[in-house]
Amino acid sequence: MTSSAPAAAPSATPIEQLQAAVLAMPMARTLGLRFVRAEPGLVEVEIPISEAFCFRPGQLQATAVFAIADFAAVGAAGSVLPPGWVNATVDATVKIVAPARGVCLRARGRVVDAARLLTVCASDVFAVDADGKETLCATLLATARNMDMAALAERQAGRTPGPH
Repeated sequence: MTSSAPAAAPSATPIEQLQAAVLAMPMARTLGLRFVRAEPGLVEVEIPISEAFCFRPGQLQATAVFAIADFAAVGAAGSVLPPGWVNATVDATVKIVAPARGVCLRARGRVVDAARLLTVCASDVFAVDADGKETLCATLLATARNMDMAALAERQAGRTPGPH
């Protein structure tokens, strides 16, 4: 992937590397995503409510709600991976329970169950008003596929057969 975002320094912590990888994604930058908190197994992110993503004045379309929920959940899953591993969403279900309106959306992602190949993760998305009051507006349950980049590179180079 080509990105104009700065890469994490080689001495960056795994959490800093995760943040740099997420913020290198064009969709994260387009949404104005920012990390509020990140630690192993937990990620909290925010996006501003932008009229460009609203289907009616001040109310975000479901696509943006899903995106922040996915970034938080799968980011939490990525925060527990060993160095050199990455992940990607392979399945997700979002349930919208209230309108996404206010000044920003805040999503809190967590790991439900981490294994070598797949990690089940979840997030709750809150609409935040001008006074900082949070209202739950969506919840997401996702599965992330974990990938060892060195093993993938070997397979692509034809040195190791991949799974059938």
